[in-house]
Amino acid sequence: MDIIGRYKDWRSYRRTINELNALSNRELADLGISRADIHFVARRAR
Repeated sequence: MDIIGRYKDWRSYRRTINELNALSNRELADLGISRADIHFVARRAR
């Protein structure tokens, strides 16, 4: 993968983490996600 593609993937990963971190614990629970799962979910979201 080229450098631009890798950068876009990283930006998407960071955006997902930031958006999930902005949610309350209750909102995350409604989605079936715990705070500990955020990085795992973000990696799969690409």
